[in-house]
Formats: sequence, structure tokens, C-alpha cells
Amino acid sequence: MRVAVPRETAPGERRVALVPETVSKLSEAGFEIRVERGAGTVAGFADEEYAEAGAKLVDGPELLDGAQAVVRVAPPSPEEAAALAPGTVVIGFLNPLADEEGLARLRERGAIAFAMESIPRITRAQAMDALSSQATVAGYKAVLIAADRVQRLFPMLMTAAGTVAPVRALVIGAGVAGLQAIATARRLGAVVSAFDVRPAVKEQVESLGASFLDLGVVTEETAGGYATELTPEQQAQQQAALEERIPDFDVVITTAAVPGRPAPKLIPASAVEGMRAGSVIVDLAAETGGNCELTVPGEVVEHGGVTIVGTLNVPSLMAFHASQLYSRNVAALLRHLAPEGELALDWEDELTAGACVTRPGDPT
Repeated sequence: MRVAVPRETAPGERRVALVPETVSKLSEAGFEIRVERGAGTVAGFADEEYAEAGAKLVDGPELLDGAQAVVRVAPPSPEEAAALAPGTVVIGFLNPLADEEGLARLRERGAIAFAMESIPRITRAQAMDALSSQATVAGYKAVLIAADRVQRLFPMLMTAAGTVAPVRALVIGAGVAGLQAIATARRLGAVVSAFDVRPAVKEQVESLGASFLDLGVVTEETAGGYATELTPEQQAQQQAALEERIPDFDVVITTAAVPGRPAPKLIPASAVEGMRAGSVIVDLAAETGGNCELTVPGEVVEHGGVTIVGTLNVPSLMAFHASQLYSRNVAALLRHLAPEGELALDWEDELTAGACVTRPGDPT
């Protein structure tokens, strides 16, 4: 099976879909890998490393010649989609719940598209769970961003000039990103609290050394591990409770998201105005509008001395390891779809069918 790895063209995207380490393993498993020159450069992977791993380096126009699969990070642009041959397998973050135009283009080309966001949350698909791998990177990086922006030291220090109190940090949402943020903030010496509407995660939060903040708002967990959407009354109760508690914290990291929906607004402007000057909010939900009312997606803003970070595509800021993890996820999916290096799609398989978002014969 010939697999093409393009250079990403989406603004700000620094990751690459396959890294040399994975290319070597896939080559040994019977795959033929073609990599566009420069595809991994900004992520820290030189063309020479790909060549040594067994990939064939090609220029853009040659990349898709005879390619049975294209693996990428961001969705293909209209021009990239138009260049696909019918029946080409496309793997990447395809935003299937929001980018209907992008899916329509792939459908029109007769592509067989697999969205990494749509990988079923089942045990045998854990190695393919790119949402979790990238959320791990985002949760870690969010704390480093906060540590850089906040005007306080994270750990408690006892010095000749006196004792410095540690940062008090609040993590909202205890999914993969939130749990990684908790662990990272604890390693840096912060006193950490966390809140989630799913009471089942309390034990995980406390196992990492954080305090679980009980605001009296609870909901159920979906089969995919996400919280079900709150009612308007619950949202209002949650906002009021957070408005009362947030001024106690120097750093707030928000990670709450509902797939296919705008991010829930958890932090009203009034809560931000109650925080101490020099405090920081890092909003990892900025991609879908943000958990804070004052978040501006893609920007860092200041309101009353409080910095609100709405940086997009946070995993791409750590492109080397984010690419390495994502590459392993993609390779696991490729090996599932093409055992022994030959494409063999079983539409009765829940993993194959669940991850597929377009295929020839689908209704438009």
C-alpha cells in the first residue's frame, strides 16, 4: 500500500502525520511511504531522517501519483481535496461535526475518509486515540503557558528574604487534557484544585494530588467519556458558583468541551473581574469559542489586569512530540485498515465503520 505524507499547509500547523520512527516500522510491515520534501522540517524531522527510515522523498506534484492513502494532520484544503483520485483513503483530523463543506469535497472526490476524531472509544482502538494523545500535549503546554504569563512563582520558596506562597491553580474539566494539566501544575509546585461536572472523575483528580472542587453541579458521562450538556439552569448555577470561587486562584486552565457544539461558557466576565491583577486564564477550549466569556480565539487579551490566553492549536506548539504521538496513532489505524500492508476494509467492523466519515456510495 502506497501512503503519501504531505507537508501541512493549514496556517499555524507545525505537526506532521508520520515521523521517521513510524515510517521505518510501517516500511517493515509492507507499506510504501512517500513523504513530500520538507514535510517534517518545522516539527524537527529532517528529510534525511525520512530517507534513512525507508521513505521516498518527492516533490509536491509527484506525491499523489499512485497513492492509495494520504495521511495528514489538518483537513485538506479545497485544492488538495481536488487532487485526490477516487477511492483514495484519507486519514486526519477532518472536523466531521463542523466542517460539512470539507466532507462534501471529499465525498465528491469519492474519497474514503477516516476522521481521527471519530475513532470509537473502545479498548482495541486505544492506540489510535489521537484526541487523547494531543490533549495530553495540550494539557502539559497549557500549564507552561500559564507559568510564563502569571506574575507569580509556581512553587513555594523559603528564602532569606522570606517565604513565597505557591500559585493556586484551578483546572476546569478533568478529561485527558485536564488531568495532564493537574499533574504538570503539581510538578511545578502549585496548589491545585479541579472541577468537573462528572463526579466519577473525583478519584482521578485526587490521585494526582489535587483537591476536587464540588460546586453542586453534576451530569452524566457519555459512552465516549464526555460530559452530557448541562441544562440552562445548571449552566447558570455553575457560572454563579465559579464566579464565587475563581477569585481565589492565580491560574485557571479550562478544558471543557462538548463534541460538535460550541464550548460551554463557564467563566463570565464578572468572574474575571473578581480575579487578582496578574492572574492568568488559559482557555484550551478556544478552538470552539472558549469557556471564558472574554476569550478571543487565537489571541491573548488582558482584562482588568487578568491575561486570557486563547491560543489555537496548542499541541502544534510542541510539534516534535505531538507529531511523534500522532504518528503512532495514525500508524495503528493504517495497520488496522491494511493488514500486511494491503488495504482490506471490513465495514462490519465497528472500528472501521465508526471512524469512516465518507466513502463512495454514501448519500450526500
